[in-house]
Amino acid sequence: MRLTCWGAAGEVTGSMHLLEIGPKRVLLDCGMFQGRREEARKKNETFPLAVGDIDLVVVSHAHIDHTGRLPLLVKLGYTGPIYCASATRDLASVMLPDSGFIQEKDFEFLSRRGGNHLAEPLYTAQDATRVVDHMVSLPYEKPLDIAPGIRLTYFDAGHMLGSASVVLDIDAAGAKRRFVFSGDIGRWGLPIIRDPNPPRGLADVLIVESTYANKVHESVMEAQGMLADYVNKVAARGGKIFIPAFAIERAQELIYELHSLARDNAIPKVPIYVDSPLAVNATDVFRLHPEAFDPSERLVRETDDLFRFPLVKYVRSVEESKALNGIRGPAIIIAASGMAESGRILHHLRNGIGDHRNLVLIVGFQASYTLGARLQAGATEVRIYGEMVPRRCEVATIGGYSGHADRNELRQWVVGLGETPKRAFTVHGETEQLQAMAGLLRDLRVAQVDIPRLGESFEL
Repeated sequence: MRLTCWGAAGEVTGSMHLLEIGPKRVLLDCGMFQGRREEARKKNETFPLAVGDIDLVVVSHAHIDHTGRLPLLVKLGYTGPIYCASATRDLASVMLPDSGFIQEKDFEFLSRRGGNHLAEPLYTAQDATRVVDHMVSLPYEKPLDIAPGIRLTYFDAGHMLGSASVVLDIDAAGAKRRFVFSGDIGRWGLPIIRDPNPPRGLADVLIVESTYANKVHESVMEAQGMLADYVNKVAARGGKIFIPAFAIERAQELIYELHSLARDNAIPKVPIYVDSPLAVNATDVFRLHPEAFDPSERLVRETDDLFRFPLVKYVRSVEESKALNGIRGPAIIIAASGMAESGRILHHLRNGIGDHRNLVLIVGFQASYTLGARLQAGATEVRIYGEMVPRRCEVATIGGYSGHADRNELRQWVVGLGETPKRAFTVHGETEQLQAMAGLLRDLRVAQVDIPRLGESFEL
């Protein structure tokens, strides 16, 4: 067996790892790099593998940094199966075409503004629709033999709807080994979805995410209180709250939380706009999977529809989106993308960050060099669509809504495996977090821990 890390190695985005098991080559995730536009573009368009050398693809969950290059893979000629959990297939059917559509529209917009030097989209919406034809969906904890001597089982990772930790039980030449890929590990107590379920048993090899291995989040209860405080404060001064949010999971969590706060009269009757066709479509997918909801939560028990209530309005058309720039008085606008690198949030930020009454509320991880990270760091001027825009509005962060486990929860997940892994690789984190996760694993007596570099291979 050989492992080569082709993404999320030494950084957070672009998750992709190649596992060679004898003659079989299994690709774990096929995500898109995010960050500086030109740098990310070069990484994304240069596919490091010959497509003909990939036999199987196994996907952990639907987020773009884990699936965003699947349309490129298929466009380049991949014809094999793409395995995923059941809800991931449904989410990918709306998410990937939307990714292609955004690339097309951003290219058109920048071209009109003299950006003709830019390369064309990696793929189109039409290219992306072909991916779902290759997807084979599995329920959690139902093993499937995906190749001779390779058995796949998914376990709920608790990160988002359909997120999974991957277990490959391998029987090659009479030698049995267990390979575990954590995917993105969620938090205990997140709204809507169930808690993480670590796959119990001895892992010969563990690949584990490290996004927040050096941080402890606020609790989910604290996050809800902070959200209520910000809504009350900004509404009182007549401002708007702009929330860059991943259209899948984070947008639905925020709708859920605002619904809960409104039912408890904890926030004023402020209009809430979900300005993302993808978030609207993804919310419909959530409604198809109530089996994934956490029945212990009050709102799940008390309401038939978690995502519809009088204050919320879902925005699909471009005309409706543009009209939001002209509304007066308090409002909450939730729009993708979650790191403010593309999509409708850019237009709202360009029009709104100059007003001191407004607030940009960061509720998720911001990779280095993204617009979201620059705002979070306190930049007083940022570049949006090629123009420098002064920032006079307030910027705040709520860490408790992160879909990623913090240091304590990562430890809880690893301990939850029940036995100490023999060997581990830390991925999906920046340098400080990767080193912190490696230290955590060594404290748990994992004998060999590696921090892979991009393109680095390991004999297993």
